[in-house]
This record gives sequence, structure tokens and C-alpha cells, in this order.
Amino acid sequence: MTLTDRLALTVPIFQAPMAGVSTPALAAAVCEAGGLGALGLGSSNAETARTMIRETRERTTRPFNVNLFVHADPAEDWPRETAWLKALGHSFAEAGAEPPDALRTIYRSFAHDDAMLAMLLDEKPAVVSFHFGLPDAGRITALHEAGCLLLATATSPDEARAAERAGIDAIVAQGFEAGGHRGIFDPDGHDEQLGTLALTRLLASRCSVPVIAAGGIMDGAGIRAALDLGAIAAQLGTAFIACPESAADDGYRAALTGEAAEHTIMTRAISGRPARALANRFTRLGSSIDVPPPDYPRAYDAGKALNAAHKAKGEAGFGAQWAGQGAPLIRAMPASELMAQLRRELHDVR
Repeated sequence: MTLTDRLALTVPIFQAPMAGVSTPALAAAVCEAGGLGALGLGSSNAETARTMIRETRERTTRPFNVNLFVHADPAEDWPRETAWLKALGHSFAEAGAEPPDALRTIYRSFAHDDAMLAMLLDEKPAVVSFHFGLPDAGRITALHEAGCLLLATATSPDEARAAERAGIDAIVAQGFEAGGHRGIFDPDGHDEQLGTLALTRLLASRCSVPVIAAGGIMDGAGIRAALDLGAIAAQLGTAFIACPESAADDGYRAALTGEAAEHTIMTRAISGRPARALANRFTRLGSSIDVPPPDYPRAYDAGKALNAAHKAKGEAGFGAQWAGQGAPLIRAMPASELMAQLRRELHDVR
């Protein structure tokens, strides 16, 4: 049985599990339309994650994906963090606010989150996926024994080989065009910056497990290109942000459907890890600061505080407006309509 058969997909579309943007309503709508919906749980604790899984199950009986972050524990570098907060001080003051006195590790890595593991073993979601790295063999075995199909993001052949060796069932090939956080295992290591087409073809020709293409794919023609290169499906994220079921705020939506969509930038300033976002006031601020940002997710603590201060004053330009390079192709419509449109487009280019 193929992976798509196991998931009962009628269209080869995975919705990207965008933490902070994906919702049970969005995931369920994609599932009901024949794709694989997803929840981004990397920023959630175990009980919040359980609530989201159960809400999604109230909306659909079909399989869906839950995604977790497997990042290295951040270094608490007080001199660097103090310098970073000082560099952000003027921007906080502009919003009439003070920067935090100290930074916190706001997200716990699944590598050490026993409560999250216990919740997953209890809830047994059909698909569990990993971003930023791989959990240990014990966690992988436990999830497999619970009946979960496991996916992992890879940005290079080396990462894909590591995922195969670890027993991962399928690989999400994330090209450099992709919006949101780069899934690279070591954010301080060398990044080959492989594009979606090249990476998909490399992995499809070399890997023994199925490959899902991700990055810059917005329409049926893009999905068809991924399939022609050997992927079993395409993962789309930015394409779904403008859907009413997403949790994107008004400023984010306006930026995506305006001139800002023409310009994306890879930045570490917002969260501490490389991520592709719409160019906005925060990305411009980050490019002007000589101090390196603190480690992920401690830098994100400052980024979220700065965004909240400016949002309170009606300024949306400091948000984490993640988007891929295909953003100008975005269509604002309900997820069910977008899925139907993607299905038609995919059929038309066969």
C-alpha cells in the first residue's frame, strides 16, 4: 500500500503545518477535500496540542498531520541577549514599550518533551512530522508502535539520509523558496540552499522512502511539476494563509495580498533561526543590527514582545509574516474552494 493510499488521499496535497497559523478548521477543511491537513504544534504544550487534535477530530474523521519542533536546546548567552535587547530598544520605545528584562525559552523541543510524547501515544494521530531535526530512536519506535506514520523535513541529501537511517517513513523536501522556518538541522552549519526542484529530484532519485515536495508551490502547475520530478505529493503552506480558516491576522493578510508579497527575505532576526518572511519593518530592522540574534527560540521571545507592542499601536509591520517566494500567486478563498481549484488546475496540466 502506498503512503497516499494509506492516508486515503484523493488529491496529492499536504497542507503545511504552520505553527500559529494552522487551525483545526483549516486542517479539517483540507482533509475533507481529499488532502492531508496539518496542525503546527511546535509552539504548543501537550494539553493545548491535545485540545487542537480533538477539535480537529470533531471536524473530520480523515487522517491529519501533527508537527513538532526538534531543535537543539538554546544557549543562555546573557551578554549576547542583553546586547540584542539593547539593539531593539529604540523600536520598543517607538511603541511606548520597554523590552523584556530577560529572554525565556518559550518553546520546548520535542527531543525532551515527555508530556508531549505521552499525549501523542495516547491520542495516536495518524501522522506525526518533525521539523529542525529528528527525535531519538526510542521516541521514533514508540510512535511507530502507536501506529503513527512519521515524516521529517530535510533541506539536503545528508539530512534525508539521516531521516532514512532513523526509520522515518517519508521525507518532506523543503526547498530554499519555502516560507517560514528553514528546517535545516543545524542553523549554524553550511546551508546548500537547494531549491525545491533540485532537492525534490535528488531525494526522489536517491531515497528509498517517499518524498513530498515543499517550497514555492502555489497552484496545480507547481504540484504537477513536483509529481513529475518523483514526489508523491506537494506540500503547500503560503497558499493556505489567506484562507479564512487560518489564524493569520489582518495585517498579515493585507501584506500577503499587496505589494509586500513580491518581496521575501530569509532572516534570523525574528526568531533566532533562518526563516523566510515578507520584507517588513522587522526584517529591515534585523538587517541593520550588527549583534547576532540570540538562539532560537529565545530570540523569538523578544520578537513576539516587539510585535505585540506595535500591534497595540496599530502597526502590523513587526509581525512574523512568514511566506514563500510564490506568495504573489496567493488566492484568498475558503480552503475547500482552494482545494477544488487546485484539483482542477492539476487535472488541466496533465
